[in-house]
Amino acid sequence: MENKYTKRTFLKKSAITMAGAGMLATFPGCADSSQKTSAAPDFKFSLAQWSIHRHLFGGSSGRFENDEARRMAYRSNLDAHLQGDLTNLDFARVAREEFGLDAIEYVNTFFFDKARDQAYLAELKKRADDQGVRSLLIMCDWEGALGDPDSQRRAAAIERHHQWVEAAAFLGCHSIRVNAQSAGSWEEQRDLSAEGLSRLAEYGDQFNINIIVENHGGLSSNGKWLSEVMNAAGHDRVGTLPDFGNFAISAEEEYDKYLGVQELMPYAKAVSVKSFDFDANGNEINIDFNRMLKIVADAGYSGYLGIEYEGDGLSEYDGIHATINLLNRVIGEMSA
Repeated sequence: MENKYTKRTFLKKSAITMAGAGMLATFPGCADSSQKTSAAPDFKFSLAQWSIHRHLFGGSSGRFENDEARRMAYRSNLDAHLQGDLTNLDFARVAREEFGLDAIEYVNTFFFDKARDQAYLAELKKRADDQGVRSLLIMCDWEGALGDPDSQRRAAAIERHHQWVEAAAFLGCHSIRVNAQSAGSWEEQRDLSAEGLSRLAEYGDQFNINIIVENHGGLSSNGKWLSEVMNAAGHDRVGTLPDFGNFAISAEEEYDKYLGVQELMPYAKAVSVKSFDFDANGNEINIDFNRMLKIVADAGYSGYLGIEYEGDGLSEYDGIHATINLLNRVIGEMSA
């Protein structure tokens, strides 16, 4: 396989300033480092579905030997694992009625067996439209490693993601979020992941759907490595979804979250605002939101910030409200 990293790096560095404004017009929420401003950023809020995963699973997500076992179990009998007081069809209503939000980010886990069920997708879209809620993206897991060293397994993983590209287009999304998973050396994983992402992006071209990668464990949580993957992919539809909190490379190694977000923002087509715990003043105790939002704003990003509460100290609803309150306060201070 041709190594496109050196060429792509040169093209990226030489073209990013000139292309930034055009990319913003094509990809909502895209970062444009050439358009920095001292004014308050034009941020909006969306709700990431994982924030309410306990309401959807109801404590019945199940334990599996590996990802393939989970994928097969979800595919064969998803309802057995979704025993909560909410269903995927309730998502748009909850976002609007409980939190006053007008945009949502799905997780494929909660309709894993419905990717090509046109009647179901039509009902899901109608529920969002009725609430005046925009569907932004689908976060996709359990469909195989897009950078698998085995060419046949890699091709199968790419093909399994096709259904989510189609579903995202049907729902009116701009992107699917995928994982850059591979094995081997730094360079081997970079090039294999870049190949899988660019091939999937070619399919996304047919549906006007972007392929965006979250820092989500392993080398993908190393901001330098994932930046190299972006450069190597060589496709404008391939981008990042920087997550404030997912920088654990392994149980022993943690990447600097602020450096990581800064490295990933030039490629960002969405941003995930992760939160865990809050102090008595409403500040997130693990993440400096003032510092993070300044990094995001300085990158020229405007658009949706996806709220993803994952803490245990507050209920899911209270944690989401606390995150919204903190974001509003910090953004207000930025405007002042």
